[in-house]
Amino acid sequence: MIRIGVVAGSTRPGRKADAVARWVRDIAAARTDVEAELVDLADHPLPHFAEPLPPSMAPSSRPAIRRWGAVVGALDAFVFVTPEYNHSIPGVLKDSIDALYQEWHHKPAGLVGYGVHGGTRAAEHLRLVLGQVSVPVVRSQVALSLHTDFVAFRDFRPGPHQREAVGAMLDEVVAWAGALRTLRHPQPVR
Repeated sequence: MIRIGVVAGSTRPGRKADAVARWVRDIAAARTDVEAELVDLADHPLPHFAEPLPPSMAPSSRPAIRRWGAVVGALDAFVFVTPEYNHSIPGVLKDSIDALYQEWHHKPAGLVGYGVHGGTRAAEHLRLVLGQVSVPVVRSQVALSLHTDFVAFRDFRPGPHQREAVGAMLDEVVAWAGALRTLRHPQPVR
């Protein structure tokens, strides 16, 4: 069983990330090969990065970051749900990634973007950020348009084809998570 965290990557008032993330989580939870949980950044208020050393050199001693690290460390894979803000991801999502290092390694991710242009530019930026912490991002991604998948830019009502797109992305995430299991849990040398 692959444990996937569906990350709601925005904490902004009026955000859509929580509704989209719940939808993705529900699709994932209906599978027999996945245990899916919602990971809402609004539930994990993290300080801005202000450590004397980067997480790759020394883990944080801050309790909020240690709790966040325990959440990320317990998962096998991720689906990041991100809006597009000025052609990129929200600062809170970037901070949540930057706060940790080892906890991300060898855990694949799928991307679900939303915005006027489907959040595709934010997703491409997120691919670069995740690559730096050794998170392989699968090729398939979901692009939700504020014009066609939301009513009056507010109520989330995805087109039926979007469920298929989520399924295809999850197929890849599960396959990668299984393939990378030995890197996440190396066997002792005998």
